[in-house]
Amino acid sequence: MHFKRFLPVPSALPAVAAATFLIAAYALPTGANAQNTAFNLPGKSQGAAAAVVTTEQVRAELLAWAPQGVEPGQPVWVGLKLTHQPEWHTYWKNSGDSGLPTELSWQLPAGITVGDIAWPTPKKIPIGTLANYGYEKTVLLPVPLTVAPGFSATQLMVKLKAAWLICRKECIPQEGDFSLTIPVKSSTAASGELFEQTFKATPKSLPAGASQVEVAGKAIQVSLAGLPAALQGKTLEFYPETGSVIEPAAAWQQAWQGAVWTATVPLSAQRTESPASMPLVVAAGETAYRIDAPVKGPWPAAAPIATVSPALEAALRANAAAGAAPAPSNAPPLGLLAALLGALLGGLILNLMPCVFPVLAIKVVGFVHVKDQATRVTTGLAYTLGVVLSFLALGALLLGLRVAGQQLGWGFHLQSPAVVAVLAALFTLLGLNLAGLFEFGNFLPGRVAGWQAKNPTVNAFLSGVLATAIASPCTAPFMGASLGYAIGLPALEALAIFAAIGIGMALPYLAASVIPAVARALPRPGPWMVTFKQLMAFPMFATVAWLVWVLGQQSGIDGAGALLALLVLMALAIWAFTLRGTARTLIASFSIALCALGIWAIGPNITKPVVDTPTAAAEAPGGWQAWAPGRVDQLAAQGQSVFVDFTAAWCVTCQYNKKTTLSDASVLADVKAKNVALLRADWTRRDPAVTAALAQLGRSGVPVYVIYKPGRAPVVLSEILSVDDVRAELAKL
Repeated sequence: MHFKRFLPVPSALPAVAAATFLIAAYALPTGANAQNTAFNLPGKSQGAAAAVVTTEQVRAELLAWAPQGVEPGQPVWVGLKLTHQPEWHTYWKNSGDSGLPTELSWQLPAGITVGDIAWPTPKKIPIGTLANYGYEKTVLLPVPLTVAPGFSATQLMVKLKAAWLICRKECIPQEGDFSLTIPVKSSTAASGELFEQTFKATPKSLPAGASQVEVAGKAIQVSLAGLPAALQGKTLEFYPETGSVIEPAAAWQQAWQGAVWTATVPLSAQRTESPASMPLVVAAGETAYRIDAPVKGPWPAAAPIATVSPALEAALRANAAAGAAPAPSNAPPLGLLAALLGALLGGLILNLMPCVFPVLAIKVVGFVHVKDQATRVTTGLAYTLGVVLSFLALGALLLGLRVAGQQLGWGFHLQSPAVVAVLAALFTLLGLNLAGLFEFGNFLPGRVAGWQAKNPTVNAFLSGVLATAIASPCTAPFMGASLGYAIGLPALEALAIFAAIGIGMALPYLAASVIPAVARALPRPGPWMVTFKQLMAFPMFATVAWLVWVLGQQSGIDGAGALLALLVLMALAIWAFTLRGTARTLIASFSIALCALGIWAIGPNITKPVVDTPTAAAEAPGGWQAWAPGRVDQLAAQGQSVFVDFTAAWCVTCQYNKKTTLSDASVLADVKAKNVALLRADWTRRDPAVTAALAQLGRSGVPVYVIYKPGRAPVVLSEILSVDDVRAELAKL
């Protein structure tokens, strides 16, 4: 009996399309369309920036003020006006114990330069045992523009990309794209009153003179001279512009010694800065002044954050600013050789993780058929090359996007609903092919099909690419620490760790390819292979079901339903092309038109996010609560231990642990007995705060399980949880 050779990816088109879409989805900057969708903006066309962005927590508006028009030597101001809903606030340039300052990125025509934000005086916002510096109600962040001589345009187009963190008890990172046209020859006085009011609330600079800051043990002694007589004798508010130096919420003393104002302010136990001078703002009511005072005396040793790699240090500071627990991980720092070994072992174990099981079908189908030893070795090397190069490509893309400012971690591609949908379509195609509905060769030109048939190494290579795409979201034991370590390394060393993971994952298949004993143990080709091929279609369809569920977590029931409908239409179109004669032309044309209509009508639901509300932090079944920046600190300040589950819907290992160990009655009983708070940090969609919290723990992917106890470093558990291990750690609390 003659059996056609079947391969899971006979054409490069599906895998190449998926890879191209993945790169495009993450390499391109986020535009107004994505932001408007994310914030459910009313009354705005998708993809178009405007002067106003509205969310449930804040209304942001770009304003301009040019009293004499846009001319060289004349004042021109632009600014972002933030109108907060009650109880919500954003942050000053030094956010205090938690938070992040608002960031403004301008796009201006040639001949126009932009200055720094003229920060208005903030207020102290106490939150439990912490304190932040920020703004409530309405604030304008003005920025001066300088017009170069010879600027001759008829209008000034200003574009702004702004990012802010808005908080109440929970914190939400938001951003928006703005545009505004300023007429050159006429004044824009409508916003003048607001700008003038803001300038009155902006601290006025004073020379340092005899002012100084003296380091004295665990506190600083501040002496400010030259303050106006109108302030003398009054109780002043005190705001240092340099963060991570003092305890904003701690009690402090102030006094007047004649015309000199003095204060004793405790240093932060988590201090990471040792400045040579400290710009300080003091205020009484709406009157505020700024003095850049030199620092006298040596600083005590700073917190351990200064000893980590620059990349990890930046991530730690970002995480501390976002309000997560500042304690470092309990794991010792890795060396490069240890990280490479951990990456290799992690890649090996990755073959046993649940998320890789569907990919085993592709490898088994291709491996069983090949009996020639030389071909087996060649395809084994090609598969290994596909896996290793794919890990290198994902690692390089991850590192590049992080350098560009994106807060991403391992498995980032499945945080995009569009990528999830493409993978679901690809696995549907593979399943239909394995089930026998069609052969890829029937859709290819004769020359291409003939070339493909003579080059099985291409199929093996693309199988490696596909295996990496679906397996990479998982984090195996040893692999998590190595990935977290890689993020803080130079590019070449980091890529070596990514390559080691790929080698580890491909090693079993490569070893089986080059060992003749494996070939002798394989059954001979026969009719059973057709049945086996069709059976392997069902792991593909199971993967599709999982991906649809993942999309449902990201885009809701409408997104999952839209994807299912489009997959049905795609299957209809493929079936139509298997027909013969006139029926093929008519039904294929009709099905293609239906696909196009479906993509236009319901396709946008796939990328439409689920809009979270403040009630999302409410307690979930099992006692779990939603993690939020600063929540661990709040609970620790109350003396409570915390268990945090960093998870994602696309992480199969996460779901397995959630349904087994984390739902075990004995574990939950120990949690209750020890009064441990359960927090779940969902990383299904991109969340910079979660990414920063993972970076603080030396991790770059999920699952990650951490136990926090006040007064000790956090304990990071294994990626594969067991009931005994969790109970043993809980017993130590």
